[in-house]
Amino acid sequence: MRRKENSKHFVHPKILDTSVIIDGRILDICQTEFLEGELIIPRFVLSELQHIADSSDSLKRKRGRRGLDILNKMTKIRKNKIKIVGKDYNEPKEVDAKIIKLAKEIKAKVITNDYNLNKVAQLEGIPVLNINDLSNALKAVILPGEEMNTQIIKEGKEPEQGIAYLDDGTMIVVEDGHKYIGKKVNILVTSILQTPAGRMIFGRVKSVRDRKSNEFKNVVRLSSRK
Repeated sequence: MRRKENSKHFVHPKILDTSVIIDGRILDICQTEFLEGELIIPRFVLSELQHIADSSDSLKRKRGRRGLDILNKMTKIRKNKIKIVGKDYNEPKEVDAKIIKLAKEIKAKVITNDYNLNKVAQLEGIPVLNINDLSNALKAVILPGEEMNTQIIKEGKEPEQGIAYLDDGTMIVVEDGHKYIGKKVNILVTSILQTPAGRMIFGRVKSVRDRKSNEFKNVVRLSSRK
């Protein structure tokens, strides 16, 4: 029996859309206790996922199959807390609009990475949980002047730049990094740019001069303590 919404113990069910299932990070979150209540997979979302998995486009097909694999793993982890809802609508036709309609009917929140669905749901007064927002909130704070060790993966857009990535996917643009592609190097962070899509880190490969400067600072610091 469903609890009434005005009960202090009421936990809103959460509807997953296709984007957040394919993304995959929802699986990691399911392995924690951060998400309470039922996770709802509408039948029309599952159908959309199956349609993507059957696509003639190899990239779409791969993403769709990944999404189905994620769902199977989630079902094993959450067991009785994953619910496939068969309800569908003749109108509206669009999957996003159906998600919003269902969310209103069952007093659910929506978990999505889709920008448009996020905005429309908010306009409709539906609470939205965005995995990208959560990911950005949990990223480690990095400041200019800090040092990190990372591998240069490829060339950048500008001449002589190299590109590296943090474990969370944050891009690092490395000045003169093209010489170190495929190698791990120590990088000094010079600046950080926050964009709507996330943050970008800019840095340069740590040089012998940087190391000597740090050694000198350490000597001065130790001398001042005596």
